[in-house]
Amino acid sequence: MADCRITCIRKPNPMSSHEHITHAGNPSANWFWTREEIIQSIENNQNSFYVMDDITGKRSYVGVVKVSGRNPFLRTHSDGVWNDNLLSLVQCPFNW
Repeated sequence: MADCRITCIRKPNPMSSHEHITHAGNPSANWFWTREEIIQSIENNQNSFYVMDDITGKRSYVGVVKVSGRNPFLRTHSDGVWNDNLLSLVQCPFNW
Protein backbone atom coordinates (compact mmCIF):
# COMPACT_ATOMS: atom_id res chain seq x y z
CA MET A 1 0.00 0.00 0.00
CA ALA A 2 1.39 3.39 -1.01
CA ASP A 3 1.24 6.42 1.26
CA CYS A 4 0.28 9.32 -1.06
CA ARG A 5 0.63 12.99 -0.21
CA ILE A 6 -2.08 15.28 -1.60
CA THR A 7 -0.77 18.77 -2.38
CA CYS A 8 -3.61 20.22 -4.48
CA ILE A 9 -7.33 19.84 -5.06
CA ARG A 10 -9.89 20.83 -7.64
CA LYS A 11 -13.47 21.85 -6.89
CA PRO A 12 -16.19 23.39 -9.08
CA ASN A 13 -15.97 26.80 -7.39
CA PRO A 14 -12.40 27.45 -6.19
CA MET A 15 -13.51 30.37 -3.99
CA SER A 16 -16.05 28.32 -2.01
CA SER A 17 -14.87 27.07 1.38
CA HIS A 18 -17.56 24.36 1.48
CA GLU A 19 -17.64 23.15 -2.12
CA HIS A 20 -17.02 19.45 -2.66
CA ILE A 21 -13.69 18.26 -3.98
CA THR A 22 -13.86 16.66 -7.42
CA HIS A 23 -10.16 15.79 -7.83
CA ALA A 24 -6.93 15.73 -5.83
CA GLY A 25 -3.34 15.18 -6.72
CA ASN A 26 0.33 15.89 -6.37
CA PRO A 27 2.08 17.46 -9.39
CA SER A 28 5.53 16.60 -7.98
CA ALA A 29 4.58 12.91 -7.86
CA ASN A 30 2.79 13.19 -11.21
CA TRP A 31 -0.65 11.95 -10.16
CA PHE A 32 -4.16 13.44 -10.29
CA TRP A 33 -7.23 11.37 -9.41
CA THR A 34 -10.95 11.88 -9.15
CA ARG A 35 -12.62 11.86 -5.76
CA GLU A 36 -14.23 8.54 -6.67
CA GLU A 37 -10.87 6.94 -7.52
CA ILE A 38 -9.41 8.07 -4.19
CA ILE A 39 -12.44 6.81 -2.26
CA GLN A 40 -12.24 3.42 -4.00
CA SER A 41 -8.50 3.18 -3.32
CA ILE A 42 -9.00 3.95 0.39
CA GLU A 43 -11.93 1.56 0.78
CA ASN A 44 -10.03 -1.24 -0.98
CA ASN A 45 -6.96 -0.64 1.24
CA GLN A 46 -4.83 0.00 -1.85
CA ASN A 47 -3.43 3.40 -0.81
CA SER A 48 -3.56 5.86 2.05
CA PHE A 49 -3.67 9.62 1.44
CA TYR A 50 -2.59 12.53 3.60
CA VAL A 51 -1.88 16.25 3.66
CA MET A 52 1.12 17.64 5.51
CA ASP A 53 1.71 20.86 7.41
CA ASP A 54 4.96 22.11 5.86
CA ILE A 55 5.93 23.95 9.07
CA THR A 56 5.37 21.18 11.63
CA GLY A 57 5.62 18.16 9.33
CA LYS A 58 2.43 16.83 10.93
CA ARG A 59 0.23 14.64 8.74
CA SER A 60 -3.55 14.62 8.54
CA TYR A 61 -4.83 11.47 6.90
CA VAL A 62 -7.69 11.44 4.42
CA GLY A 63 -10.77 9.40 5.20
CA VAL A 64 -14.09 8.71 3.53
CA VAL A 65 -17.18 10.23 5.13
CA LYS A 66 -20.57 8.72 4.40
CA VAL A 67 -23.68 10.67 5.35
CA SER A 68 -27.17 9.39 4.61
CA GLY A 69 -28.62 11.00 1.49
CA ARG A 70 -25.26 12.35 0.25
CA ASN A 71 -22.46 11.04 -1.91
CA PRO A 72 -19.37 9.92 0.03
CA PHE A 73 -16.75 12.64 0.38
CA LEU A 74 -13.15 13.05 1.47
CA ARG A 75 -12.09 14.69 4.70
CA THR A 76 -8.89 14.77 6.71
CA HIS A 77 -8.48 13.68 10.30
CA SER A 78 -5.64 14.04 12.74
CA ASP A 79 -5.43 12.75 16.30
CA GLY A 80 -8.96 11.35 15.95
CA VAL A 81 -10.51 14.71 15.00
CA TRP A 82 -12.02 15.46 11.58
CA ASN A 83 -10.77 18.72 10.04
CA ASP A 84 -10.84 20.63 6.75
CA ASN A 85 -7.17 20.55 5.74
CA LEU A 86 -8.02 19.39 2.23
CA LEU A 87 -10.09 22.49 1.53
CA SER A 88 -7.16 24.74 2.42
CA LEU A 89 -4.94 23.29 -0.33
CA VAL A 90 -4.25 25.17 -3.56
CA GLN A 91 -6.11 24.39 -6.76
CA CYS A 92 -4.46 21.80 -9.00
CA PRO A 93 -3.20 23.10 -12.33
CA PHE A 94 -5.61 22.73 -15.23
CA ASN A 95 -3.05 21.24 -17.60
CA TRP A 96 -3.79 17.69 -16.41
